[in-house]
Amino acid sequence: MMNCYNEMLEGDRVREPYAMLSEWIETMPVEIRQMKQAEAEALFRRIGITFAVYGEGGDPDRLIPFDMMPRVFLQAEWRRLERGIKQRARALNAFLRDVYGRAEIVRAGRIPARLVYQNDAYEKAMANFTPPRGVYSHIVGIDIVRTGRDEFYVLEDNCRTPSGVSYMLENREIMMRMFPALFRNNRIEPVDQYPELLRRTLVSVAPRKCEGPPTIVILTPGHYNSAYYEHSFLANLMGVELVEGSDLFVDGGFVYMRTTQGPKRVDVIYRRIDDQFLDPLCFRRDSMLGVPGLMDVYRSGGVSITSAPGAGVADDKAVYTFVPEMIRFYLGEEPILRNVQTWTLWKDEDYRYVMANLKDLVVKEVHGSGGYGMLIGPRASKAEIESFAERIKASPGNYIAQPTLALSTSPTFVNEGVAPRHVDLRPFCLCGDRIELVPGGLTRVALREGSLVVNSSQGGGVKDTWVLTE
Repeated sequence: MMNCYNEMLEGDRVREPYAMLSEWIETMPVEIRQMKQAEAEALFRRIGITFAVYGEGGDPDRLIPFDMMPRVFLQAEWRRLERGIKQRARALNAFLRDVYGRAEIVRAGRIPARLVYQNDAYEKAMANFTPPRGVYSHIVGIDIVRTGRDEFYVLEDNCRTPSGVSYMLENREIMMRMFPALFRNNRIEPVDQYPELLRRTLVSVAPRKCEGPPTIVILTPGHYNSAYYEHSFLANLMGVELVEGSDLFVDGGFVYMRTTQGPKRVDVIYRRIDDQFLDPLCFRRDSMLGVPGLMDVYRSGGVSITSAPGAGVADDKAVYTFVPEMIRFYLGEEPILRNVQTWTLWKDEDYRYVMANLKDLVVKEVHGSGGYGMLIGPRASKAEIESFAERIKASPGNYIAQPTLALSTSPTFVNEGVAPRHVDLRPFCLCGDRIELVPGGLTRVALREGSLVVNSSQGGGVKDTWVLTE
């Protein structure tokens, strides 16, 4: 394993955030740990916390590997992260308002026009339309990695429909159920207020034609979707209906939900389906998942859609390189959280450097996700590197490259006991009439020794994230 920052240890000394867990680890007999691990897996299976992976054969619904060893942050560490996350969410929404309006940042030459207007995620149907409160991305998932005591970097932004918040909440629930003494003896910030904060955010962006308390629904593609558990989980916690496209229809400039008591008007749709499937009259004509006429109602102020169609133009991996400039341009501030150094292969100089150093770099598809479509140079074979190089040559602008970061490690329970494993963090920032987030997020952990890929679809697991109160 490369020389990485160990979040628990500094030399032989246990760092302050983990001091209260050190004795807990040392005094837990192996048989108790194994029993508790089996109990956690049984709870996950009973509750139905699975992640669907298709195309690999066998049962696509897989249990999310859960590590009982929490990841811990001091309050001071979290406060800095929180400021940086909120700053970034404000800038991303300002960028979306701008590029669907006057495009001042493009006019000023701060970002190339083609990265915006030739981007597959840019939706012409949103041009010159401003959603309620000027918010386009209502749930921003920002993936953060750590490389040192005070060194945090944003790996990527997720402005469309970031998933994983259900695992954040269930991780905490299961830990509290299995180890109540840990929570009695330590002051840990709660995360269970997230569903209420999410509901409040959605209420705050009700459309201008809304009359009375808004009716909210979660729009899901259905139970075959990989995040369907999360859709139903959030609907249940917020006390709103979980619907599919066939449950909704447009009439007289409004959206209605079919119910056993007759049609009921819908004001806010928290959609968990991709842009192209939202409305067959506006996007893909063959879509059976969306609602015909939905976009006309949206643009006329009869319904709100969260997050807005076209929000994905802000989280493209090539656009990502310009987020620090967005912060300076729109907010007049210096970025609190830094980007990872990134080479964009549509630039000749960057292309030449990356092609000469593939074995040392991580190369990603601009529109890739889930750990797919990427090359981790130091861990790839010569044949894999040569094959990937041919893909890059065919379409250089479809790739970006980054250095192989020495991701921090967090203590993790493994068969032999406790060992360091690489982690990242996805906090969920809510944007409505205010910007807020719960203290913590989803920590994903690469369970295979030496692996840097934390995605669930690639064998990663999850663990509870603690922020200690002062």
